[in-house]
Amino acid sequence: MELLYEGKAKKVYSTDNPDELMVEYKDDATAFNGVKRGTIVSKGIVNNKVSAHFFKLLEENGVATHFIRLLSGREMLVKRVEIVPVEVIVRNYSAGSIAKRLGLDEGIKFPFPVIEYSYKSDELGDPMINDDHIRALGLATDAEMAAIRGMALKVNEVLSNYLLHKDIILADFKLEFGRYHGEVILADEISPDTCRFWDKNTMEKLDKDRFRRDLGGVEEAYNEILKRLTGESVL
Repeated sequence: MELLYEGKAKKVYSTDNPDELMVEYKDDATAFNGVKRGTIVSKGIVNNKVSAHFFKLLEENGVATHFIRLLSGREMLVKRVEIVPVEVIVRNYSAGSIAKRLGLDEGIKFPFPVIEYSYKSDELGDPMINDDHIRALGLATDAEMAAIRGMALKVNEVLSNYLLHKDIILADFKLEFGRYHGEVILADEISPDTCRFWDKNTMEKLDKDRFRRDLGGVEEAYNEILKRLTGESVL
């Protein structure tokens, strides 16, 4: 297999099937657009298995994804998509950048899901954009963005309700989408790297914020998410 791309969290390889790729999840961790770097032991295993778990759940609820099957603890087989260069952020609670930008305390529940878009560009630091920017730059068609918004809200509904039964609050999360044979489908990953997970009873952070903010217990938090979702443990 040929290495096609290596990002901050994953490696992507070609396969014998031109419509399929293999994704390998790494233990490397970055924050603040790569300014902070480190390693989270077994993160790759957790993110691979958690993402697969969520993709299967979403497929069962009518959301098309790039996921095909798990290949190993760190590897999954996915459909080869053309990534839409628009990252979608869905926010149920104030946290992170929106709290800083708008002067909000962390943990305020919004009356409805707030959707934001950013331009997928490491060089530019993934700047925020709106529908007009997307249209003017030709990043996606109006029909594609309508489908993406609808899928993002559906993902939020399915995962939020599911996670509450696991005593987890889905505070916010980032999604990426790709074009596959003329259809826009969910791609990338859904994991403690891309979501803010809070314990419903204690509000303890169970995600990458523990790494970003030097809170300690990072591996334990990632493992707790995997354990609550699948019953498995990597520690």
